[in-house]
Amino acid sequence: MAELETKSDCCEPAVQENCCEPETKADCCGDGPGCGCSAGKETNSTGVGIREVVRERYAAAATDAGSRDASCCANDAVITEEQRAVFGSNLYEDDDRDALPEAAQLASLGCGNPTAVAQLTEGQTVLDLGSGGGIDVLLSARRVGPTGKAYGIDMTDEMLDLARRNQQEAGVENVEFLRGEIENIPLPDDSIDVIISNCVINLSGDKPTVLHEAARVLRPGGQFAVSDVVADPDMDDATREDMKAWTGCIAGALTRDEFESYLTDAGFEEIEIQETHRVHDQAGSAIIRATLPS
Repeated sequence: MAELETKSDCCEPAVQENCCEPETKADCCGDGPGCGCSAGKETNSTGVGIREVVRERYAAAATDAGSRDASCCANDAVITEEQRAVFGSNLYEDDDRDALPEAAQLASLGCGNPTAVAQLTEGQTVLDLGSGGGIDVLLSARRVGPTGKAYGIDMTDEMLDLARRNQQEAGVENVEFLRGEIENIPLPDDSIDVIISNCVINLSGDKPTVLHEAARVLRPGGQFAVSDVVADPDMDDATREDMKAWTGCIAGALTRDEFESYLTDAGFEEIEIQETHRVHDQAGSAIIRATLPS
């Protein structure tokens, strides 16, 4: 998978800025390892690497959650005590929380409950973008049953280790956790029925590519049902650039118009964006649904 910083065997950032589609990488950037066509764009205006900052803070969250010491404020690596009112496992029904390991609950850092809004049925194949400690993958696996399957993709080794331990403890077999980045999903075309995600797409420095990848792996008629933070149109530049806010799911958020535009460009239709609660004075959590044409 592509690392954030441009490497010496990669094409120049100025070239990469005009080479955004994965299928054009070979023509534009050659075959150099560790460099995707979006690599030159995934920093904030100060040049700070967004992906590496996110990776480090979520790795710390996974380590804390894996310790199972709730008294140590496991989620403080990413969100504060005050933010737990609008982020994390408190947004799930009691029955769902009770069915899962404590560590999966402690590692839940999302802004919603995508498994409650995705219309999952027996036998479907589900993909969770940025699966973290695995709470949404495990819940999805129960809903699609033994004839279905739930995949989780995450770029953080510590989160993947925690998710696999949670899977073993929960005794759920129809699950597979994959290491990867949501800008380059390690699954074939037309292989997924439903994509879910819980407050992760906003963490990407290249959201259009994420949505194009989602469309690529979805089957015709496939469902996109995610929870994410949506920014108010007047969010100030200082908030957008703050790295702590970015890893706390605020600064990287798209506006409603931006989300609709990117989803349309990726080929989605029947787009619905419904705010559920406020998570910041300049942003709210929303349910975002869309489908691919049949």
